[in-house]
Amino acid sequence: MRDLLLLFFVAGSLSVVAQIPVQNFTLTNVADGSAISLENYPTCSGLVVIFTSNVCPYDGYYTARLKHLIATYQGKIQFILINSYQEPEESAIKMKSAYDAWTLPVPYLSDKDQVALECFGARKSPEAFLIKTNGGKFTIVYSGAIDDNAQVSAAVTETYLRSAIDKLLTDQKIEVATTRAVGCSIRKK
Repeated sequence: MRDLLLLFFVAGSLSVVAQIPVQNFTLTNVADGSAISLENYPTCSGLVVIFTSNVCPYDGYYTARLKHLIATYQGKIQFILINSYQEPEESAIKMKSAYDAWTLPVPYLSDKDQVALECFGARKSPEAFLIKTNGGKFTIVYSGAIDDNAQVSAAVTETYLRSAIDKLLTDQKIEVATTRAVGCSIRKK
Protein backbone atom coordinates (compact mmCIF):
# COMPACT_ATOMS: atom_id res chain seq x y z
CA MET A 1 0.00 0.00 0.00
CA ARG A 2 2.82 2.37 0.90
CA ASP A 3 4.48 1.75 -2.50
CA LEU A 4 1.19 2.46 -4.27
CA LEU A 5 0.80 5.78 -2.44
CA LEU A 6 4.37 6.69 -3.33
CA LEU A 7 3.68 5.90 -6.99
CA PHE A 8 0.60 8.17 -7.00
CA PHE A 9 2.59 10.96 -5.33
CA VAL A 10 5.42 10.72 -7.88
CA ALA A 11 3.00 10.59 -10.82
CA GLY A 12 1.11 13.59 -9.46
CA SER A 13 4.33 15.51 -8.94
CA LEU A 14 5.42 14.94 -12.53
CA SER A 15 2.09 16.26 -13.79
CA VAL A 16 2.47 19.40 -11.69
CA VAL A 17 6.02 19.92 -12.93
CA ALA A 18 4.83 19.76 -16.53
CA GLN A 19 2.12 22.40 -16.05
CA ILE A 20 4.30 25.39 -15.18
CA PRO A 21 3.05 28.89 -15.95
CA VAL A 22 5.49 31.12 -17.81
CA GLN A 23 5.49 34.89 -17.56
CA ASN A 24 5.72 36.94 -20.71
CA PHE A 25 9.04 38.50 -21.72
CA THR A 26 10.32 40.59 -24.63
CA LEU A 27 13.61 39.93 -26.43
CA THR A 28 15.27 41.15 -29.63
CA ASN A 29 15.09 39.00 -32.75
CA VAL A 30 18.58 39.08 -34.31
CA ALA A 31 17.07 38.27 -37.72
CA ASP A 32 15.49 41.71 -38.11
CA GLY A 33 15.95 43.66 -34.87
CA SER A 34 12.26 43.42 -33.92
CA ALA A 35 11.02 42.96 -30.36
CA ILE A 36 9.36 39.56 -29.83
CA SER A 37 7.34 38.38 -26.85
CA LEU A 38 5.11 35.39 -26.17
CA GLU A 39 2.14 37.75 -26.48
CA ASN A 40 3.01 38.20 -30.18
CA TYR A 41 1.37 34.80 -30.80
CA PRO A 42 -2.10 34.91 -29.21
CA THR A 43 -3.88 32.80 -31.85
CA CYS A 44 -1.48 29.91 -32.39
CA SER A 45 -2.28 26.56 -30.80
CA GLY A 46 1.05 26.48 -29.03
CA LEU A 47 4.64 27.67 -28.99
CA VAL A 48 7.88 25.73 -29.04
CA VAL A 49 10.77 27.55 -27.42
CA ILE A 50 14.18 26.00 -27.99
CA PHE A 51 17.25 27.23 -26.16
CA THR A 52 20.13 26.97 -28.58
CA SER A 53 23.67 28.10 -29.32
CA ASN A 54 25.76 29.23 -32.25
CA VAL A 55 28.58 26.78 -31.52
CA CYS A 56 27.36 23.86 -29.41
CA PRO A 57 27.73 20.73 -31.57
CA TYR A 58 24.50 19.26 -30.16
CA ASP A 59 22.55 22.19 -31.60
CA GLY A 60 24.13 21.56 -34.99
CA TYR A 61 22.93 17.96 -34.95
CA TYR A 62 19.33 19.21 -34.83
CA THR A 63 19.29 21.84 -37.61
CA ALA A 64 17.76 19.55 -40.26
CA ARG A 65 15.33 18.02 -37.75
CA LEU A 66 14.19 21.48 -36.66
CA LYS A 67 13.61 22.52 -40.27
CA HIS A 68 11.40 19.47 -40.71
CA LEU A 69 9.46 20.12 -37.47
CA ILE A 70 8.94 23.78 -38.37
CA ALA A 71 7.63 22.86 -41.83
CA THR A 72 5.39 20.10 -40.43
CA TYR A 73 3.66 22.38 -37.91
CA GLN A 74 3.67 25.62 -39.89
CA GLY A 75 0.49 27.61 -39.19
CA LYS A 76 -0.28 25.56 -36.05
CA ILE A 77 2.74 25.87 -33.76
CA GLN A 78 5.12 28.83 -33.58
CA PHE A 79 8.78 27.97 -33.05
CA ILE A 80 11.16 30.40 -31.31
CA LEU A 81 14.90 29.95 -30.81
CA ILE A 82 16.57 31.63 -27.82
CA ASN A 83 20.28 32.08 -27.15
CA SER A 84 21.12 32.82 -23.49
CA TYR A 85 24.85 32.17 -23.69
CA GLN A 86 27.26 34.90 -22.54
CA GLU A 87 30.44 33.83 -24.35
CA PRO A 88 31.91 36.12 -27.09
CA GLU A 89 31.13 33.60 -29.85
CA GLU A 90 27.46 33.89 -28.85
CA SER A 91 27.21 37.67 -29.39
CA ALA A 92 24.19 39.10 -31.22
CA ILE A 93 26.32 39.78 -34.30
CA LYS A 94 27.53 36.17 -34.39
CA MET A 95 23.98 35.00 -33.70
CA LYS A 96 22.84 36.82 -36.85
CA SER A 97 25.55 35.09 -38.92
CA ALA A 98 24.60 31.68 -37.53
CA TYR A 99 20.91 32.39 -38.15
CA ASP A 100 21.58 33.30 -41.78
CA ALA A 101 23.50 30.04 -42.27
CA TRP A 102 20.76 27.91 -40.69
CA THR A 103 17.97 29.35 -42.88
CA LEU A 104 15.37 28.53 -40.25
CA PRO A 105 12.24 30.66 -40.78
CA VAL A 106 11.67 31.44 -37.09
CA PRO A 107 12.74 34.19 -34.67
CA TYR A 108 16.18 33.83 -33.05
CA LEU A 109 16.10 35.81 -29.82
CA SER A 110 19.06 37.24 -27.93
CA ASP A 111 18.70 36.67 -24.17
CA LYS A 112 21.98 38.07 -22.87
CA ASP A 113 20.33 39.27 -19.65
CA GLN A 114 19.02 35.70 -19.26
CA VAL A 115 15.43 36.79 -18.62
CA ALA A 116 13.95 33.91 -20.63
CA LEU A 117 16.47 31.48 -19.19
CA GLU A 118 15.14 32.29 -15.72
CA CYS A 119 11.49 32.12 -16.83
CA PHE A 120 11.92 28.61 -18.22
CA GLY A 121 14.66 27.27 -15.97
CA ALA A 122 16.60 26.09 -19.02
CA ARG A 123 19.99 24.51 -18.39
CA LYS A 124 21.09 22.99 -21.71
CA SER A 125 21.08 23.60 -25.40
CA PRO A 126 19.22 22.34 -27.18
CA GLU A 127 16.43 22.24 -24.61
CA ALA A 128 12.84 22.40 -25.81
CA PHE A 129 9.74 23.78 -24.12
CA LEU A 130 6.24 23.29 -25.51
CA ILE A 131 3.88 26.00 -24.33
CA LYS A 132 0.11 25.88 -24.39
CA THR A 133 -1.53 29.25 -24.92
CA ASN A 134 -4.85 30.00 -23.28
CA GLY A 135 -6.36 33.47 -23.11
CA GLY A 136 -3.04 35.28 -22.84
CA LYS A 137 -1.66 32.79 -20.33
CA PHE A 138 1.26 30.53 -21.16
CA THR A 139 1.84 27.12 -19.60
CA ILE A 140 4.70 24.69 -20.18
CA VAL A 141 3.23 21.29 -21.04
CA TYR A 142 6.47 19.59 -22.14
CA SER A 143 10.14 20.27 -21.45
CA GLY A 144 13.35 18.48 -22.27
CA ALA A 145 14.94 16.74 -25.22
CA ILE A 146 13.72 17.00 -28.80
CA ASP A 147 14.18 13.25 -29.25
CA ASP A 148 16.20 10.36 -27.85
CA ASN A 149 19.27 10.50 -30.10
CA ALA A 150 21.01 13.82 -30.57
CA GLN A 151 23.90 12.56 -32.66
CA VAL A 152 22.26 10.11 -35.08
CA SER A 153 18.90 11.19 -36.47
CA ALA A 154 18.42 7.83 -38.23
CA ALA A 155 18.63 6.05 -34.86
CA VAL A 156 15.87 8.07 -33.16
CA THR A 157 13.22 5.83 -31.59
CA GLU A 158 11.41 8.38 -29.38
CA THR A 159 10.33 11.74 -30.79
CA TYR A 160 9.43 13.42 -27.50
CA LEU A 161 8.76 16.93 -28.78
CA ARG A 162 6.80 15.79 -31.86
CA SER A 163 4.68 13.46 -29.72
CA ALA A 164 3.95 16.24 -27.24
CA ILE A 165 2.98 18.64 -30.06
CA ASP A 166 0.65 16.06 -31.60
CA LYS A 167 -1.02 15.48 -28.22
CA LEU A 168 -1.39 19.23 -27.65
CA LEU A 169 -2.97 19.74 -31.08
CA THR A 170 -5.48 16.93 -30.50
CA ASP A 171 -6.20 18.02 -26.91
CA GLN A 172 -4.92 14.76 -25.44
CA LYS A 173 -2.89 14.20 -22.30
CA ILE A 174 0.87 14.40 -22.83
CA GLU A 175 2.12 11.20 -21.19
CA VAL A 176 5.82 12.12 -21.24
CA ALA A 177 5.82 15.70 -20.00
CA THR A 178 9.51 15.97 -19.10
CA THR A 179 12.68 14.36 -20.35
CA ARG A 180 16.33 15.03 -19.68
CA ALA A 181 17.83 17.45 -22.18
CA VAL A 182 21.23 16.44 -23.52
CA GLY A 183 23.64 19.04 -24.84
CA CYS A 184 25.87 21.91 -23.80
CA SER A 185 25.37 23.55 -20.41
CA ILE A 186 24.28 27.17 -20.31
CA ARG A 187 26.24 29.09 -17.69
CA LYS A 188 24.33 31.64 -15.71
CA LYS A 189 25.86 35.09 -15.55
